[in-house]
Amino acid sequence: MRTNLEEISQVKKKLTVEVDAELVDKKLNEAYNVLKKRARVKGFRPGKVPRKILERYFGPQVVDDVTRGLVSETLPKAVEEVQAFPLGTPIIEHDTLKAGQDFKYAAIMETRPSFDLKDYEGIEIEKEILSVTEDDVNRQLEDIRKANGELKPVQENRGIQEDDHVVIEYEAFEGDRALEDVRADNFMIRVGSHEFHKEVEDALIGLRSGESTVVEVAFADDYASPRLAGKKVLFKIKVKEIKTLSLPELTDDFARSLGAEFKDLETLKAKIREQLVEKEEKRIDLDLKKRLLEKICDSVDFELPESLVESEIRYGIETTKQNLERIGSSMEKVGLTEEKLREELRPASEKRVKQLLILGEIARQKDLSISEEELSEGFKEMGEKLGQDPEMLRRYYEGRQLVDAFREKLLEEKTLNYLLKAATIKDVEAAELKTENK
Repeated sequence: MRTNLEEISQVKKKLTVEVDAELVDKKLNEAYNVLKKRARVKGFRPGKVPRKILERYFGPQVVDDVTRGLVSETLPKAVEEVQAFPLGTPIIEHDTLKAGQDFKYAAIMETRPSFDLKDYEGIEIEKEILSVTEDDVNRQLEDIRKANGELKPVQENRGIQEDDHVVIEYEAFEGDRALEDVRADNFMIRVGSHEFHKEVEDALIGLRSGESTVVEVAFADDYASPRLAGKKVLFKIKVKEIKTLSLPELTDDFARSLGAEFKDLETLKAKIREQLVEKEEKRIDLDLKKRLLEKICDSVDFELPESLVESEIRYGIETTKQNLERIGSSMEKVGLTEEKLREELRPASEKRVKQLLILGEIARQKDLSISEEELSEGFKEMGEKLGQDPEMLRRYYEGRQLVDAFREKLLEEKTLNYLLKAATIKDVEAAELKTENK
């Protein structure tokens, strides 16, 4: 067997393989010997059909089978010989296989690009100083109060105010035509939240229970629903009830009502601070790794394998479809075509592929890998986050052949942690960091 590797581009190679005639004849003979035992040809006893007759009746199929077999057998050896490992399945181009002649074929393949990574250790990077203030704790405490508040009808005869919860009925019209699927009888809005149409919420201010109003809403050209996008719709609204959120007092009793672990209000506040610190640490760590990786990515440029980019885009499309289905929607309902989504996903997909290739190269250079112990620890941490048994998670991943992908994810994180330890980090205030990153 003879091989020759030709570089078409940074990521595309053409591997030519020439198989000796001796091996070709051997494989043809083996194929015809097997066929001879089972072939049924009129006028000949089983096992007694001459080779010439077999070639006449079954020649093209035998040649096709032997061709595929020779490629399957020799390509892995050829790839290893020239050290050009393909991403995905190569495209095979071949001559017609003939007895007594060498067989030549070419494998067009995408490979990982070669690139020089320099000075990725000791990179100077700024890290935000963690800060959790008393105001942060109090805001979180106020959110807990609201989550445990009780909606009560407003007793006094007053108009709607900001932050009131209002029960309305509404119907919508485009011109004189009623939009049958844009209506509701008991719809609750928190005025000022802008969770509904801002024009409607603004128009409710000052109205009393039982009063009505008409509001025109102009939908943006890129509105999620294609049927309403770019249109002006008239909403006829009637206020049915006004409610206000009654909040519990911040007392030790309130703290104790949230769980046995809270003996008083100070214990609750201490727990809130602890959770905020943990949340901020994770956010700062993620931001730091993101900026560090972007610095390294900006320092090198290379061609990306289209098969990897396509795989990322495909993953994004499937994830989008699943997320929409989960909320009872679809790409069609939100006005998305696969072509448009593909276009939107490409920049982020290309960036992700570049990052993965760079991290993979750094892991290779530094001989980083994930041990069996680290893999088990990874499943343990995942189990703690999801509240599931680690061994059950591992069996789930093994059953769906997802363990290698999980190992790659752990290696990605390990490589990023290595880069962080090797970086030169300067602590700065959040305001200073935001100003410099503008």
